[in-house]
Amino acid sequence: MRPERDTDLPLVNSLILTRRGLLKHAVAAGGIIGMSGASPLLALAREGRQAGGMSMQEDGSALALARVLARTAFEDLPLLAVEHAKMIVASTLASAAAGSLIGSARIVRELAAEHGGTPEATVWFDGARLPAHEVARVNAILSDAAASDDSDMRNVAHCGTTLTSVGLAIGERMGATGQDLLLAIATGYEAAGRIGEARVGGRGGVHASQIVAFGGAVAAAKLLDLTDEQMAHTIGITAITQGGLSIGTNSWAREYMAANAALCGVNAALAAGRGYTVNENILDPPGGFAGVYGGGNVESLEGDLQEWDIVQYLAIKLWPGAHPFSSTVEAAVNAARQAAVRPEEVVQILVSGPNRTTVGGSRRPRDLIEAIHSLPYFLASAVADRDFSWIHATPEKIHSPVAAMLMDLVELDPSPPPVNYDWGWGGTVTIVTRSGDAYTSTVDAPRGSGPRGIEWSDVDAKYRTLMPDSGLSSGRIGEILNMIHEMEAVEHVSELTTLLG
Repeated sequence: MRPERDTDLPLVNSLILTRRGLLKHAVAAGGIIGMSGASPLLALAREGRQAGGMSMQEDGSALALARVLARTAFEDLPLLAVEHAKMIVASTLASAAAGSLIGSARIVRELAAEHGGTPEATVWFDGARLPAHEVARVNAILSDAAASDDSDMRNVAHCGTTLTSVGLAIGERMGATGQDLLLAIATGYEAAGRIGEARVGGRGGVHASQIVAFGGAVAAAKLLDLTDEQMAHTIGITAITQGGLSIGTNSWAREYMAANAALCGVNAALAAGRGYTVNENILDPPGGFAGVYGGGNVESLEGDLQEWDIVQYLAIKLWPGAHPFSSTVEAAVNAARQAAVRPEEVVQILVSGPNRTTVGGSRRPRDLIEAIHSLPYFLASAVADRDFSWIHATPEKIHSPVAAMLMDLVELDPSPPPVNYDWGWGGTVTIVTRSGDAYTSTVDAPRGSGPRGIEWSDVDAKYRTLMPDSGLSSGRIGEILNMIHEMEAVEHVSELTTLLG
């Protein structure tokens, strides 16, 4: 809805009213509350609600995007999009199992249980049944707390956490099928990716949770079977609601933002489904989302579906921690295996890459949060063990004396080798030994990423390694994984959520 000019305009049949317009006409009708006690202002507002709410008067970018995504059916998904959506579910549950042991997740889970409410969906590994928006929030914080979920190769945004937590919560509430869930995940991933592109060139310091909230919003809108316009309003409500600060990455603020992204997406879709509306240009520059937070380019929001983001850009984490380190730590493992020397023989660990301007993170991480955001810790551990895996998220490895010694040797390569990278977070690592030998490895797209190909064997191994932290029996864990592999044949999402309880 465009703002009304500051003139006395007559009411129109469509009842496009602003607060200023309502007040002017209320005063003209005899004041806010007349002598009889009736309120012309409330009467006008009530009339607008009874007319079914306001519709979008112009085709803004939100509506253009919604039209593309709302009309997409499961049959339109390429096979690899379906497989990647299933991999997202398995990966997110695995990460959530590990996160269920972390204090931040426990606090939010306890608060949700205290709030209570209509039993619509199931909290994973707990069995509590709560309103869908609360369940989406709790399950999202379980996954994000462990920093072991997934990432988008361009935006470094963990879309899978929000998409799975929202998808299963709303899917259970709505009696959705497995195909409905997979479609919601694929279209939600597309929404998050496109809005992430619209943010390119914008201000720094905004956390990627802002992007993933749009994915959850569209996934919820698909599962609620909202109209094009209702989905557009869902996107618009999300744009004015979800925030996030990148400074919070190194604390429990990170998973709190992820939880809020899921909550925001569900609440936006539920409100839009009831008739809540916002202006149609909410994403558009100069004052809309793409102008305020991005470089002002909304072309990515308006094109038809040709190549799916979930196919091209999905990356499943196959080790814990910050995804921008994934290529670099894999290169370090490769170089360490080539060198095949004892840690005491290493004198330098040199690192470079297209976006590598600093060696970020603590050289003496105190806990998991600092460790998973410390490039020196990643590289030192990879060189020490000639490997990097889930065990490196444990206190024993984080406080290893050998890793501490090697962390002091990590530095930017002053003369990096000439490498052409296709991906922004590719990395090159060179290990220099006491004898003067140098061993170099480059990894552009890491293992477990769309550009390189994601193998079910890697996803299954991650799932089986982390899921025991859920407290579920080994038989139940296997049954859940089998169901995920055949998700497109599942008749009701509650078949899966019941097992997760």
